[in-house]
Amino acid sequence: MVCCEGLTGILMKNSANGEVDSFYAIRPECQSDVPKIRFKPRAGKTLSARRWHAAFSQDGHLDIEKVLRRIQRGGVHPSIKGVVWEFLLGCFDPNSTFDERNELRQQRRQQYGALKAECQKMAPVIGSGKFITTPIVTVDGRPVQDLSTNDNSQDDIRATSTPSPLDSPLDDGGHVDDAVPDKKVIQWKLMLHQIGLDVVRTDRTLMFYENEANQAKLWDVLAVYAWMDNDIGYCQGMNDICSPMVILIENEADAFWCFERAMRRLRENFRVSTNSIGVQSQLGTLSEIIKAVDPQLHQHLEDLDGGEYLFAFRMLMVLFRREFSFVDALYLWELMWAMEYNPNIFSSYEESSASADKSSTQNTNGKMLKKCGKFERKNVKTGYKNQHSSLAVFLVASVLATKNKRFLKEAKGLDDVVKILGDITGNLDAKKACNEALKLHKKYLSKAKKS
Repeated sequence: MVCCEGLTGILMKNSANGEVDSFYAIRPECQSDVPKIRFKPRAGKTLSARRWHAAFSQDGHLDIEKVLRRIQRGGVHPSIKGVVWEFLLGCFDPNSTFDERNELRQQRRQQYGALKAECQKMAPVIGSGKFITTPIVTVDGRPVQDLSTNDNSQDDIRATSTPSPLDSPLDDGGHVDDAVPDKKVIQWKLMLHQIGLDVVRTDRTLMFYENEANQAKLWDVLAVYAWMDNDIGYCQGMNDICSPMVILIENEADAFWCFERAMRRLRENFRVSTNSIGVQSQLGTLSEIIKAVDPQLHQHLEDLDGGEYLFAFRMLMVLFRREFSFVDALYLWELMWAMEYNPNIFSSYEESSASADKSSTQNTNGKMLKKCGKFERKNVKTGYKNQHSSLAVFLVASVLATKNKRFLKEAKGLDDVVKILGDITGNLDAKKACNEALKLHKKYLSKAKKS
């Protein structure tokens, strides 16, 4: 049996010891704009392709405990990141076989294909290798005509000389549908050009996105997700989360489901209403943490009108994508996901919500506890539960705590707070930041227990 985790659908490279730069090539004119890359695969610490394949039994069961230990020591080699992430994010159960995962992968590809086909009926440009950056419908659902005649059509539709599939909305028979679509369809169609505008801005320094087909792949995945999860839809920042999956995982359907699993963790951050944004719940938890572990800093920030911690909004929304280079952000993510890993993650996602609540807490003792990441193990042992206190929140808290003296001395207003935080861009070490977050997490749990 060929190991699908090494060969099927994953963008693999030949050299196990190749330079990181060769995996995520930077456009020559952007070299000076990119933060210094700190991550380097290290023999004996980084999870290599050889160690990864050795972690599987003959029929495909994965020794997740051994894999987590290695990732938490030195991350994942670029040649296998995509397939490892599928396990970290709960796409697959480590206790399954190669055959079982192959069957599940095929089922998901068919499911994605059906979702994409449904979207194509409403917006034929999906799957065409092109994408849009101008509206295709008005707010009341009426089609915007003659997009292809725009003098700037190359920018607006990213089209070649072939006819645009967006000249007008078509029904299944190829005729203009004069009926006003329902609210869900209108809302979705109104998102499509905004997704396109964000795709154009996504990871522009990478040569990968010089290829229009790769931009269209990202747009397709985000558009289909927005249709599937119409409760959340699309919000700016999702492109930053999705982009690495599209780059790392060659098969579009596989990339979609990896992104969907990542959004299981993050989707509430993107819930927007007229009165609030979802990430405010995590910002509230951040406030509680700083108040407990560094009351002087918390009081100072409150005095500056920063008690709601909105200055940390971006870090939590896109998981530090702006504070790290692309390579180091990926390293940070896999460290966090490994540290947060719970062996019940797959079953909790696959089962119904009622069953998921049960499965997320069952069997997390003894041998199963050893299969948890460092952060999750501590939470399970102490019985600490707070859906808004991910490791990312403690990581932001640790960054604030390490800048304590500067904030107290230099910050006379929120602009100063933002400036001090801006200075960390490109200057953070992912592993050190995670370890500091774990220390602060331990300190916070200790104080919470006493109180």
